[in-house]
Amino acid sequence: MLNPERISLGFTNHRSAFTNLLRFKLVLLVLFAGLIGSVPAVASSPGLSIITPRSVPRGGEVELSFHGSILADAQEILFYDSGFEVLELNSDANKAIAKVKIAPDCRLGEHVAHVRTASGISEYRTFWVGALPMVTEAEPNSEFDAPQAISMNTTVQGIVQNEDVDYYVVEAKKGERISAEVLGMRLSRSMFDPYVAILDSKRFELSSADDSPLARQDCVAAVIAPEDGKYIVEVRESSYAGNGNCDYILHVGNFPRPLATFPAGGKLGEETEVKFLGVPGGDLTQKIPLPAEPNEEFGICVETPEGIAPTPNAFRLFEHGNAFEVEPNNSVAEASPVELPLAFNGIISEPGDIDFYKFQAKKGQVFEIECYARRVRSPLDPVMVVYNAGGGALASDDDARKPDSYFRFTFPEDGEYKLAVYDHLRRGGPDFVYRVEFSPVKPSVELGIPRVARYSQSRQQIYVARGNKFGTVFSAARANFGGDMVLDPQGLPAGITMHAEPMPGNQNTMPVVFEAAADAPIDGALIDFRIKHADPNQNISGGFKNRADYVIANPGQSLYCWKDVTLLSIAVVEELPYTLEIVQPQVPIVRGGSMQLKIVAHRKEGFTKPINVIVPYLPPGVGGTSSVTIAEGQNEVLYPLNANGNAQIKTWRIFALGSSDVNGTAWVSSQLANLEVAEPYLNFTMERAAVEQGQETEIFCKIAHSKPFEGNAEVTLLGLPAKVTAPVLQLAAGQEELSFKVTTDATSPEGTHKNIFCRVVITQNNEPVLHSVGGTELRIDKPLPPPKDAPPQPTPQPMPVAAKEEPQPMPKPEKRLTRLEKLRLEAKQRADAAAAAASGEE
Repeated sequence: MLNPERISLGFTNHRSAFTNLLRFKLVLLVLFAGLIGSVPAVASSPGLSIITPRSVPRGGEVELSFHGSILADAQEILFYDSGFEVLELNSDANKAIAKVKIAPDCRLGEHVAHVRTASGISEYRTFWVGALPMVTEAEPNSEFDAPQAISMNTTVQGIVQNEDVDYYVVEAKKGERISAEVLGMRLSRSMFDPYVAILDSKRFELSSADDSPLARQDCVAAVIAPEDGKYIVEVRESSYAGNGNCDYILHVGNFPRPLATFPAGGKLGEETEVKFLGVPGGDLTQKIPLPAEPNEEFGICVETPEGIAPTPNAFRLFEHGNAFEVEPNNSVAEASPVELPLAFNGIISEPGDIDFYKFQAKKGQVFEIECYARRVRSPLDPVMVVYNAGGGALASDDDARKPDSYFRFTFPEDGEYKLAVYDHLRRGGPDFVYRVEFSPVKPSVELGIPRVARYSQSRQQIYVARGNKFGTVFSAARANFGGDMVLDPQGLPAGITMHAEPMPGNQNTMPVVFEAAADAPIDGALIDFRIKHADPNQNISGGFKNRADYVIANPGQSLYCWKDVTLLSIAVVEELPYTLEIVQPQVPIVRGGSMQLKIVAHRKEGFTKPINVIVPYLPPGVGGTSSVTIAEGQNEVLYPLNANGNAQIKTWRIFALGSSDVNGTAWVSSQLANLEVAEPYLNFTMERAAVEQGQETEIFCKIAHSKPFEGNAEVTLLGLPAKVTAPVLQLAAGQEELSFKVTTDATSPEGTHKNIFCRVVITQNNEPVLHSVGGTELRIDKPLPPPKDAPPQPTPQPMPVAAKEEPQPMPKPEKRLTRLEKLRLEAKQRADAAAAAASGEE
């Protein structure tokens, strides 16, 4: 019988990590001789590809290597959790080596770290912390008869090459538990699907696994030794593939390795009795004290006198307690009675099993109903159905949470309701655990930085050069509320100022610029970066979340391995040799109009390289080119903007973001500049026109003014076909009509030419306001042939010199024909010409 057994709570509390920043921030500053008092060297943000070894034991000093690029000026390792103390840090261009002391109570499982250099912050990568001493695989160990001998309760770091099989041998006494857990794909390096087996000395397989739901695509095997002797642990790729990236971590020992917990969650801040399922030798039961604060990554590592589970079991933290199924409850009549808002907990214990619950609800109550199964690493693919008292189905779901179930439901009346849970394929087993949580609909918001490159962490960190700026776009995924929101960062590094406007209630993105003082300390931090409702009485706030994609089956297909973090990495870095500025426009961009935004680079002496410029945030309805380049040695560029007819009218904030080669790509941004979107000053109504090749016509425009302007506007007719011309006209303030004389050529293309419009340039504050207004079409026809018997045209004679005449008063302008009158006249002329041609033939 087991003695009372203690547990280890494995969880990541990023919020509390921030509040204890001074206590847990683990920093080693590397001072470089000769930098003090001199112009700082410049470099660019580093890259981090992998941290090795992939797992390290806690309770001692280890050496962690951070492999990547531009790491020579490494100054700090930023860990997302407590338990790490950097004792020494050395680096070269492609590797930083840290001597790290790991606390004996450091959380077991996956951990995350960045490298902060004097010039930037790397991507974040993962590594693992275990409880057992480490050994390295020693080849040759690919023959069953010549396995590598290891001690029981050891962690092995190995690699599987193509068609490679690795064998390890341990000794065990009869009745001893032998557990083996492999981390392969969870190491976030490659599509490595491992297989593990435990065999006896006669090669009889005692336990094996390919994919274990607990470990996703990784695997777990465990057995009670049937006799004293040697036991072989086999590790390979499931289909005998492999390559140089197929690293694995193998934990072998007497530790308990539960496949599931029941229940799979408990009430925040309370002690919960938990049964650990799937442990050879019998399930274990322990009382678990739960933390008081929510944490999506909370997990439990069960511990017995034989050892501690090497990785945690996922465990839900909920604001309410638990209710449990009572078998038999396989039919509506046998439904287990439960009460809301308790979480319903059950096990689909055998194939074909279905669990029913009955409970009371009030009319109008609205709940988010979530079934947690795969998300707590159960093999169950759940289906949920809600029934009324008479057994009629009201709502159901299978895979809304891929593959867990979820729906929002409003109870239509007071009374009793039923809930059913079963497996989609009607499977079942002793570890098919689930829990159903009923949560009231609440406001929620989550902050993030939109991806700028697929599967990449590019520009997901904030690094601001001294005396410079860095801009980014934040997104807010909000639910169940409206209104403006404001950013609420907790603990920006010294010397950094944030510039941001409130996020409007109808928007989900916003531009933000961070500025570092010229004397800001070169430093960095992982901060709790939050957003909250602009009205403090609403008491709505949310935190930052970022996801790194690590293992993808194929581009656009399944994501197998990823890591979420809830702290934002931000740093002050060394000075860069250029800054950017948007020349503040003194006029608006109008709906249907365009603008040339002027962007200026201020270069330090000697820096001449090209600067690529983008504008990451534009107002709704305003578009721009993907990027422009300030050419080598040049200092400015024009960035074209255009606004559609529905662009949202308002003064918006925008910034330009530049990148240039400063020993790698270095980013800076401009200030936040104003961009006003306004109604057009005027609009045109343009009549259609028709003309024969080689003739002239006119396009008449009526003008409606909506905003007065001073002076004349320049009007150009655009979209004309080839060999058709029209003059540029001047439009006076208040003028209501305009007529373009359109001249065609004998070879101008016939047909109806659409998309003809006017560009109007109004100069205000010495800057152009560009309008694209109106729209019409021009029809060009071939001339009709002359009548068959028409007399030849006389040879043109020189014009006689006219006698000098006295000036005559200007005749009255002819009445301008309407479009209908022109069409009628044109039809008559064509009919007359046709009739004349016909009579000539007679």
